Amino acid sequence: MAERLGLFGGSFDPVHRAHLALAQAALEVLALDRVLWLPAGRPWQKARALAPAADRLEMLRLALQHEPRFVLDARETRRPGPSYTRDSVRELRAEHPAARLFLLIGQDQYAGFHTWQGWAEILQQAELAVAARPGVAARAADAVQRHPHHEVPLPPLDISATAIRARVAAGVPIDDLVPPEVARYIDRQGLYRAASGS
Repeated sequence: MAERLGLFGGSFDPVHRAHLALAQAALEVLALDRVLWLPAGRPWQKARALAPAADRLEMLRLALQHEPRFVLDARETRRPGPSYTRDSVRELRAEHPAARLFLLIGQDQYAGFHTWQGWAEILQQAELAVAARPGVAARAADAVQRHPHHEVPLPPLDISATAIRARVAAGVPIDDLVPPEVARYIDRQGLYRAASGS
């Protein structure tokens, strides 16, 4: 039986409960053996500066420690230059030639998937799994929609990393938005206290 691997990329700045809920839903809906979390080193589509990779990795390590099927994969933080999903998918396909790879993305990422570097190559190597909001159809460019995709029901959690950073900067608690270990780490390290941009 081929291993089923979920690939979940992002800046995770910081990782929060909605990320965890989506990955958990993907485990169940797609019958995944593992979800590999791939924090970006330098996301090519993000203009703002991220928290240091070491901090984002540690927050992920803390958040993922209770689910053995969640695996932190730091390859993009070690790769020089901009982070491209294509490169990680290419490497993971070489490392797991028999596995089924499922790339977990949001509806907004699905809509813009045709702008990604090497998007057609990604679709040859991995299957798309799109986080689906209830009652909202996932839409993408025609060239992308010609490829089948899976839908993962999105848990009804309205949480964004942008809002979390803004709350920290304003001195508002975030305990309901991130795992307790992550909240303590953010506080201890003094992350996001300065104005954090978009």
